[in-house]
Amino acid sequence: METTKRTKSKPAAKPSAEMITTSYRDFVLTEGRQPASVFKFCKDLGIPEDAFYQLFASFDALEKSIWKEYIETTQQRLESDDSYASLSAREKILTFYFALAEVLKADRSFVLMQLASWKNPALAPKFLKAFKIAFEDWIATAINDGKATGEIAKRPFLDKRYHQIFWLHLTFILRFWGKDESANFENTDAAIEKSVNLAFDLIGKGVLDNAIDFGKFLYQTARA
Repeated sequence: METTKRTKSKPAAKPSAEMITTSYRDFVLTEGRQPASVFKFCKDLGIPEDAFYQLFASFDALEKSIWKEYIETTQQRLESDDSYASLSAREKILTFYFALAEVLKADRSFVLMQLASWKNPALAPKFLKAFKIAFEDWIATAINDGKATGEIAKRPFLDKRYHQIFWLHLTFILRFWGKDESANFENTDAAIEKSVNLAFDLIGKGVLDNAIDFGKFLYQTARA
């Protein structure tokens, strides 16, 4: 008597962070909102709910991960270029902004939808928290490189806030890019170049130092 061989079914492949992130983006862009719940989102995807929680604690955490990845992808592109390490601090920051703009352009619809909810420029929304930390970590390294070469002036108290100044600078660029309607975002490229050059005129040795010296002079002569 023949016995029928039973074939064991393979367990379903574990969903990846990329698969869940892509599905989340698609939902948000199609529906204009977050899914009603993680349970419903996972049910529609055909994956167990705990598969989501193994990767992300919530939809907010997922969004933070997306934005942090923009910075990480930008850094990876720069570090893969052998000539990047030899650039000046100004050139590194310019290159970083241009590369970040390209990364964001590939996901522009989602980025614009997120930025539309950002009402107070002085207060970073939740989805930008990890993005902000990653950027400030990166810019601090670029600033320290500039100080070491003398390209960026060392100023008591003020130079410890340079990374915060550049964060405000990046928020300006994000908002400018979000409203840019020029072909291939050429106006954004021009805004990046001009604003970075202006920033280095201020934090480099020269204009600001002369202004500080003049201010001290006026103060001292007023007291004489």
